[in-house]
Amino acid sequence: MQTYLFFKRAEDIVLSLFFLIALSPLFLVTALALRFSGISPVIFKQVRAGKDGKPFVIYKFISMTNERDADGELLPDNERLTRIGRFIRKTSIDELPQFVNVLKGDMSIVGPRPLLMEYNGLYSPKHAVRLTVKPGITGLAAVSGRSFLTFGQRLDLDAEYVKKRSFWFDQKMILLTALNVVMSKDSPSEVPDNEDIDDVGITRGLKNGKTRKHNKADTGQ
Repeated sequence: MQTYLFFKRAEDIVLSLFFLIALSPLFLVTALALRFSGISPVIFKQVRAGKDGKPFVIYKFISMTNERDADGELLPDNERLTRIGRFIRKTSIDELPQFVNVLKGDMSIVGPRPLLMEYNGLYSPKHAVRLTVKPGITGLAAVSGRSFLTFGQRLDLDAEYVKKRSFWFDQKMILLTALNVVMSKDSPSEVPDNEDIDDVGITRGLKNGKTRKHNKADTGQ
């Protein structure tokens, strides 16, 4: 396992540095396009749970505005998603700033998606194993249906990844992710957010739906 972790971290550093340098023009163009579309700031920051449930700040490009109705509630996602926002979500460009998280060591290229801190004490023992590894930009859930999955299905796949993880399994996840991005497969801009289908009762376990509202407030990321 130590050998695997050594090579996994080495790959994380090499790939994150490569993409941050090679894609720097895309970062600049995306930031300018978002700014001129009326979105400011262009980087979304939120505290998420990392390895062992420890907090870290995740970075993404913002794809939605924070427009609200007369009662101060955020408008539905499809009304806040801008044209450029829809494009960067469909192409997964919104995820690119997370390579900074990978370089810092808060995340890995492959692992369970980082979720809100409020969920930490609500996972079943089966699902809590997702906190024993670094969260990732992509992972088994991301290449197995992505936004078409229910919340429980995503957590099941996270637990499966922890059980199966190896260097070569990670390479398979990276390859499948690249193919999905090229084909815009299971794009979040094209399907409903099925995290609303809380088939494991986690979001319902939070008082007054506070966390679910918080998720909506994070511009749909």
